[in-house]
Amino acid sequence: MSTFDIDLLAAYWTLAGDVDPLQPSISPYSLQARVEAAARAGWRGIGVIHEDLVATIDKVGADTVKHILEDNGIKHFELEFLVDWYRDGPERQASDRARRVILELGAKFGMKNVKIAASVLDQRTPNFARMADEFATLCQEAAEVGSNVSIEVMPFSIVKTLEDGLAIVQEANQPNGGLLLDIWHMVRGGIDFSEIAKVPPQFIKAVELDDASSTVEGSLLEDTVFRRKLCGEGEFDCPGFIEAVQGAGFNGEWYGVEIISTEYRKLPLQEMATRSFDTTMQQFHNVEARQPKASA
Repeated sequence: MSTFDIDLLAAYWTLAGDVDPLQPSISPYSLQARVEAAARAGWRGIGVIHEDLVATIDKVGADTVKHILEDNGIKHFELEFLVDWYRDGPERQASDRARRVILELGAKFGMKNVKIAASVLDQRTPNFARMADEFATLCQEAAEVGSNVSIEVMPFSIVKTLEDGLAIVQEANQPNGGLLLDIWHMVRGGIDFSEIAKVPPQFIKAVELDDASSTVEGSLLEDTVFRRKLCGEGEFDCPGFIEAVQGAGFNGEWYGVEIISTEYRKLPLQEMATRSFDTTMQQFHNVEARQPKASA
């Protein structure tokens, strides 16, 4: 695939600005400012946490949000982040409230993917059969608004490995449901890129790119929300990861980019948008450069 065919989606934190992901996290930048900066840099997709989107709608209205996306050529829209969708009690009640909002707003704005995960606060022994049943129901609801559902495999959650994720999505076996593979979680979780070939391609619903140093600083959670790097500016093999997901048959409409960094998020908005886009696209150029040249 030529880099000219690649669409990139800026996940929420990539353009959220100077907010702490572990605290209330409404972006200091308006959605319009973020989308316009993204479009100028070349992005064709954007992600938003549903709380941020609700705050924007309260200020400018749903019709304005729709125009912001359409007027700036945003083709791919993603909402996040749903947790506790498989639990009971007050956690499930809160999750169901968020779920209703995400699906309602997703229907209005053409959501193509909703990101979900097991909560980092849930460290119980996983019941993958229960999770598969609940995942299937969520996928069926999301299908009504034309969206995929992708579970993020994360080393500090109870869905730590590709095998864990597959135990859920394969059992649920929904056409719009699968895994979200983020290079950070793969590397920090000790999952070799060669393992991706074991995932049936229909179950790879989303891919995210980013980078980091070779060593973990602080806890895994602190490392992921404070110290990620732009693609190519850390020690991860971004081109190798791209080759692995492409070799496994991933043919999604876009690649997500999720840069979460204390240092990075203090940059001016347009600089964040441009640098994150350009450094990621360079990884696809690097993939092309590694391919054997056809003989004359």
